[in-house]
Amino acid sequence: MAIRSRSSDYSWRVFLLHLLLIVAKQAAADLRYSVPEEVKEGTVVGNIAKDLGLEKAHLTDRRLRIASGSEDTFFSVNMDNGALQVRRKIDREELCHGGGACLMELKIIVENPLEMHHVVVEITDVNDHSPIYTKTEQHFQIAEHTSVGTRFQLQAARDPDAGVNSIRSYKLSSNDYFDIDLSQSDEEKIPYLVLRKPLDRERNDKLLLIVTAVDGGKPPRSGTLNVSVTVLDSNDNRPSFSQEVYQVEMFENAPVGTIVTKVNARDPDEGNNGEIEYSIANTLAPKICEIFGLESLTGEIKLKAALDFEESEIYKFDIVASDKGTPPLTGICRVVVKIKDVNDNSPKIDVTSLSNTISEDSKPGTVISLISVTDKDSGVNGKIISRILNDAPFELKPSYKENIYSLVTIENLDREKVPHYEILIQATDCGDPALSTVKTLSIQISDVNDNSPHFEKSELQFYLSENNAAGTSIFSVTATDIDMNDNAAICYNIVREGSKNDVTAFLNINSENGQISALKCFDFETLKTFQFQVVASDSGSPSLSSNVTVNVFILDQNDNAPVILYPVSSNGSAEGVEEIPRNVNAGHLVTKVRAYDADIGYNGWLLFSLQEVTDHSLFGLDRYTGQIRTLRSFTETDEAEHKLVILVKDNGNVSLSATATVIVKLVEPKEAFAASDVKSAAKDDEDNNVTFYLMITLGSVSVLFIISIIVLIAMQCSKSPDYTSKYLQETNYDGTLCHSIQYRSGDKRYMLVGPRMSIGSTIVPGSHANTLVLPDRRRTSEEVRHTSLF
Repeated sequence: MAIRSRSSDYSWRVFLLHLLLIVAKQAAADLRYSVPEEVKEGTVVGNIAKDLGLEKAHLTDRRLRIASGSEDTFFSVNMDNGALQVRRKIDREELCHGGGACLMELKIIVENPLEMHHVVVEITDVNDHSPIYTKTEQHFQIAEHTSVGTRFQLQAARDPDAGVNSIRSYKLSSNDYFDIDLSQSDEEKIPYLVLRKPLDRERNDKLLLIVTAVDGGKPPRSGTLNVSVTVLDSNDNRPSFSQEVYQVEMFENAPVGTIVTKVNARDPDEGNNGEIEYSIANTLAPKICEIFGLESLTGEIKLKAALDFEESEIYKFDIVASDKGTPPLTGICRVVVKIKDVNDNSPKIDVTSLSNTISEDSKPGTVISLISVTDKDSGVNGKIISRILNDAPFELKPSYKENIYSLVTIENLDREKVPHYEILIQATDCGDPALSTVKTLSIQISDVNDNSPHFEKSELQFYLSENNAAGTSIFSVTATDIDMNDNAAICYNIVREGSKNDVTAFLNINSENGQISALKCFDFETLKTFQFQVVASDSGSPSLSSNVTVNVFILDQNDNAPVILYPVSSNGSAEGVEEIPRNVNAGHLVTKVRAYDADIGYNGWLLFSLQEVTDHSLFGLDRYTGQIRTLRSFTETDEAEHKLVILVKDNGNVSLSATATVIVKLVEPKEAFAASDVKSAAKDDEDNNVTFYLMITLGSVSVLFIISIIVLIAMQCSKSPDYTSKYLQETNYDGTLCHSIQYRSGDKRYMLVGPRMSIGSTIVPGSHANTLVLPDRRRTSEEVRHTSLF
């Protein structure tokens, strides 16, 4: 009676312990559901959306789902109504061993904003298994003088079901000698045959009994065991162990073959009745015989397989000592093996990523991923410290629940500096030695339009030869944008003023590649330089832009032929008649051919030559001034009329020319003076007009010259004293008006020479035959200076 009371008290304590564990587990979860095992696929467990207060219309946008894990294979979330459904058939006995509550913890993820909820689903048992015996038969040999009340342990049946569906009772078939009794041992109910009447071998030497195990299901299920009892002659002493319970502690990393303990039993009988053999009693735990081996003669218990603390913390089994008497007697002891944990499991890192891409304009504190770490070890070995190994602008922010972290940004990101991050997350336990796990999380930084297009220089200089072909590309501008895709796609445009004389009206730009083409042919003589702006805009939203100033310098080409100013006939042709006396001496000035060229430099530098002459010994032509003089005195045999054809050509690469014809008539001295008076009178008006224009021109040029001198003096005062101007001096050159231009480019100075150049004209580097290179004593940025000479 006392034994039953202690057994009942122990069962009540176990029940309270299980109840506390279930309540603690439930308190840690947000939601709790229960569902029977073996239900059909699609069975609704509960409505998560409703219980969490989520609107059904936003379930798809918020991506309600179960986080990846072993439990998500059994359940799924219906995105239409938010119901938690069974995804595949659940076998409680396969999923959870033992009679405790079978709980499955699910992590429910909701985005926008990011939330994690814990849902516990209890798998309730149904009576889908019948009690079974590992062996269908059991044999006993019992001496006939065995005392009434002697107990014989029967093989216990096993029922994978739990709770009320587990084994509740054992029944024994009707007989005269034995009753059945149950002994509660921890979670097990061990059946025993109890002798209630002395055996009589002479009356009945063998008994056949049927033991039926019945569970508590509705309807109940049962299993049977055939028991045979052979009545033997007397062996009156049974083996007895030195201690009733052997308790052993072992580390889980103990190698196979390690001796766990050694049991020892003694039998005072002699001979076969005193020889003892050891065996492991039938047990409900099938792995006992797989893990532990027993030496039948010595009683040594050894490891047959590796231990695992995470699988089982304690093993309990009985050892039977049996003598060889007839009938044999047995003794029983209990062996309790407690497993001690060692740090043999590395932490596990689970990552739930919202996305592997984050925008570079994300603010500090933006959540990228949810990190959960677990360790199967217990105690200090299961305590985990997590951190980020590499230098990255991210940190692990602890959550309200232990070992749950949020991966967040801690500073502003810049894709142009670092477009991609490989984040190394390390989880290390506190065991000795510590074990760690490293997981790599790849994060791509997406681009935003935060960089404007960039030109290498704020101002660009281009040199364009005049007479360019209209419609062709003359030069191009290029900008770069360090953004990517549409944010880096650049469109070019010319800033147009819209005025009447806006040169940009004759320019066109390719918006894609910046190629600029001229819609007209430029003429150096009418336009020497112009300036405009190009805007480069990207295709981002909003669009960013920058501009560059473009300076274009027109380079002169030899495209103007010399123009004869004198002689010119009344009909406009370059012809004239000159009359001179026959008695003039050698060196007499007959006339002077004057010409003009609109080009500059060598393209406008004119040279004179005799292309055709009646008598080469009579007349000579100055190459530079165009003066025609007599080479000797005239004789009576010389003809009275001579024709001179003068060729005037410039010094361009491809020379251009013009011709003038002078008819020289020889007259007697009196006729010459008379003709001279007549001609002088006829030309008075014309000479007066020419003189007037020359006076205006000389006056204007003199004023401009004085202004230039003043400007040069001011520039000399503001510049270093070693910078001096040099001018091209042309002595004996009085045929045309000349000028010189000095400019600097890089480490060289250049001088251009040419006719009739106004003070405000501009010549830029790039011309050819009309450029002289001068030694430079000053390194400065490019500058242009010009002076007119006569």
